[in-house]
Amino acid sequence: MTMDFKTATDRLSAAKITADDIAEAFGVVRNTIARARLDSSSPAYRSPPENWQPVLARLARERSEQLRSLAERLETM
Repeated sequence: MTMDFKTATDRLSAAKITADDIAEAFGVVRNTIARARLDSSSPAYRSPPENWQPVLARLARERSEQLRSLAERLETM
């Protein structure tokens, strides 16, 4: 299944992973991420960072582990 950068970052945002978190993971400024999320027809659009998929996958996996850990703690209370 193909997913573009904007859709992937939208889904991470729903998990409370911010553009600042994403920028930090790539070692870029927040504005770089914001521009990569724009429609490609926008004059301000910039291509997403290279190899963005594994970085976003890592962020999603880290968040899922945090949530799983929280769920386990709550279930043992």
